[in-house]
Amino acid sequence: MPELDSGVARVTSSLNEVKNDTGRVAFCGPFVLSAITGFPISRMEDEIRAFRELPADKKPIVRGTYADEVEGALKVFGYDMKIVKSFMHLERKERPSLWQWMQKPRNAWAHYILAIHKGKEGHWILIKGVKICDTFTEGKWTFVCDGPHKGCRIMEVFEVKKALG
Repeated sequence: MPELDSGVARVTSSLNEVKNDTGRVAFCGPFVLSAITGFPISRMEDEIRAFRELPADKKPIVRGTYADEVEGALKVFGYDMKIVKSFMHLERKERPSLWQWMQKPRNAWAHYILAIHKGKEGHWILIKGVKICDTFTEGKWTFVCDGPHKGCRIMEVFEVKKALG
């Protein structure tokens, strides 16, 4: 079926596994973007660099990303990202863990990008339904209960949906 190889992203009911075509370690921002859109990490890094307005010949590795950069890259592919909850006003120990957040009701059809504490740094993870995808799962979808971040504290929660129109 030639239309499947057209390079155009399609919305499907399945979960996209991350395609790391860079030949090196990739970081969490491009990972979650690849899992949402279905495009490879190199394409996600290109979109982030374009958002940063870097010259086309400059291609540094995208190590850290801000929420506005992730949102800008998602817009290119027709997705809307909005913050649904911030816990930044709370002390770290008072913020909910990933496992506590998973017990709350949420939209089963939306992707949720969570900014969590991982050691002393921030880290992006992607949740859809009861599954998680990030660099620690090597781009594969894993049940949250089997995943590596159950006890991590959440900084912010973003909902991602395909834009209408």
